[in-house]
Amino acid sequence: MLYTHNIDPIMLTIGPVHLYWYGAMYAISFILIDYLMKKKLVTTNFDFDSVQIDKILLTSLIMLLIGGRLGYVIFYNIEYYFHSPLKIFFIWEGGMSFHGGLIGILIGLVLLSRKENLSFLKIADYIVIFIPIGLFLGRIGNFINSELYGSPTNSDWGIIFPLVDNIPRHPSMLYEAFLEGIIIFYVLKILSNLNLNNGILSSIFLVLYAIFRFIVEFVRVPDSHIGYIWSNWFTMGQLLSIPMLLIGTILFYFSYRGKFTS
Repeated sequence: MLYTHNIDPIMLTIGPVHLYWYGAMYAISFILIDYLMKKKLVTTNFDFDSVQIDKILLTSLIMLLIGGRLGYVIFYNIEYYFHSPLKIFFIWEGGMSFHGGLIGILIGLVLLSRKENLSFLKIADYIVIFIPIGLFLGRIGNFINSELYGSPTNSDWGIIFPLVDNIPRHPSMLYEAFLEGIIIFYVLKILSNLNLNNGILSSIFLVLYAIFRFIVEFVRVPDSHIGYIWSNWFTMGQLLSIPMLLIGTILFYFSYRGKFTS
């Protein structure tokens, strides 16, 4: 039986102010990740304390929002935001780039590692375990917003998004929630209990995300103002995933050979 999407993207209205589910997902992610990161300190080999975890998480959150938003503006819709610059700050309306957010987080963690005299790769290996939680909730937010939907399908699990049209479509945002969120989380969670070289967990995350994202893009409709950037199948998301895959592969090679010991 086909499902018709009928979830209101507005979670709560207080006077003239609308609170969106999309924004709530970021808040929930922050609270949940903070709790789990501190809980894992009890059983982990990572030598951080709770104060450092707060700094790592706060830095990552700020740089995620900045990088994710600027990434979307630059990679996906620079002309629109050039003419409506104030809209850049309306993140509750949607429009975040994971690749831009990742770049932002990396920059933030590099600066933090230098300031706190910590190993960048150790920080990255720790926080990367929990990033899939944010990815999962973020894709659920996309689903509620009826955005990042897939191409038409005749499958039984097709979903009709009335805000788009009345055609059953692949719920591509749910595919990503499962692959990028649940699958990657459990893979990294299991591997984090092993005594791995610095950089291994980060490299596995980069590789798995790039592969999963590249695959889902085949059934995900590209932004209408961009379309396919080559032929009738290659998207911006796939293009951005290629360097991510290459960097992850190179990082895995050198990490596996023990080139990063501190």
